Amino acid sequence: MNVYDTERMLDVMAPHGYEMTEAPDDADVVVLNTCHIREKAADKVYSDIGRIRQIKKARPETREEMVVAVAGCVAQAEGDEIMRRAPVVDMVFGPQAYHRLPDMVKAAKQKHDKGESVRLLDTDFAVDEKFEALDAGPRQQSAAAFLTVQEGCDKFCSFCVVPYTRGAEYSRSVSKVLEEAERLVAQGVVEVTLLGQNVNAYHGETATGESWDLARLIEALADIRGLERIRYTTSHPRDMTDALINAHRDVDKLMPYLHLPVQAGSDRILKEMNRHHTAASYRDIIDRLRAVCPDIAISGDFIVGFPGESDAEFAETLQLVRDVGYAQAYSFKYSPRPGTPAATMASQVDEEVKAARLALLQDELNSQQLAFNTRTVGQVMAVLLERYGKQPGQLVGRSPYMQAIHVDTEDAGLAQTYFGKIVNVEVTSAAPHSIKGRIVQSSNV
Repeated sequence: MNVYDTERMLDVMAPHGYEMTEAPDDADVVVLNTCHIREKAADKVYSDIGRIRQIKKARPETREEMVVAVAGCVAQAEGDEIMRRAPVVDMVFGPQAYHRLPDMVKAAKQKHDKGESVRLLDTDFAVDEKFEALDAGPRQQSAAAFLTVQEGCDKFCSFCVVPYTRGAEYSRSVSKVLEEAERLVAQGVVEVTLLGQNVNAYHGETATGESWDLARLIEALADIRGLERIRYTTSHPRDMTDALINAHRDVDKLMPYLHLPVQAGSDRILKEMNRHHTAASYRDIIDRLRAVCPDIAISGDFIVGFPGESDAEFAETLQLVRDVGYAQAYSFKYSPRPGTPAATMASQVDEEVKAARLALLQDELNSQQLAFNTRTVGQVMAVLLERYGKQPGQLVGRSPYMQAIHVDTEDAGLAQTYFGKIVNVEVTSAAPHSIKGRIVQSSNV
């Protein structure tokens, strides 16, 4: 979601003469787009602000003063605190306000020119206004693109800040989503990933007032000529409907991959997390998915060391991992987030215990990921080659199962020919986090 938001910030600034620079020293405007979901990510904001303060201080007097902004979820949650702790920051704005970035930059520069202090704060939850302002369409330079269809969350998991930083669940209208998808395809996109904090809770309205779920939206997107691949993330088990499960059987363009966070394997811990699903109901979803799409790759999220988690309850998480079998997974030590119910729960787990449990869990998950990758060796699969690798003539793409795959061509010229195309690739070797392959036949699928 933050990648998508950053791209849209570039879109709204481009008509005002701004373009991306990779060097902060060259920037006239620096925006830190932040994440608040883990403590480490939030803490990093202040160290980055300190680094930018030194860059701004060393800026030649002949250049106009740099504008420094903090955006995203840390900005939404800690806007006043950022203003208090970091005088170098000119403006702070949340994830629903970045469409107003050009006006804020203009106001900041005017104050700089007058020698006035700049302290601009915008943390309104104007989600519908944001998307209306972005309807001119994004710039797109890749064959794969993100497409936000839903934002916010009504689930209020006890460990999570998203409902407080992104707001309530909001679904874009069906027509706006389809229009943006068609614009992306016209710009050369062949794969879209539908985004949402709870993407499978999508309930967008049609022009006639009918409510569509995510399964129906996927069916409509699959009818767009030139759009060849569809993905979606992130899902919640509570919203994994029969219709969406069956879409993995019925919609050929929907990739055989699902990221479905479970977080824990203990029902007591899941209840304390306010997840409203059980380990058994999660296993049932996986079984139903594999019944309609036997080769589907499952990814998940796990939190270890949630307050009060015992050794036996952690063992239940390990057992669930072994029962399900994951192609990929993300795992973290529980991180208390200010303002969430879990942050004030008794029986906070010792950091050393959390670290030991995380190591055991990651050993199991890494072993499963390597095993999944190894099972694909010798298979021929359609791969979208979407970026250049580090070696001359090398391309990097994603398999239908979301594996990163490195493909070596004979020379840079061939690599340019295949770039942005879907080609048949035979997997030749596997590593824990990626696979390698060779092109066996070029075929625009």
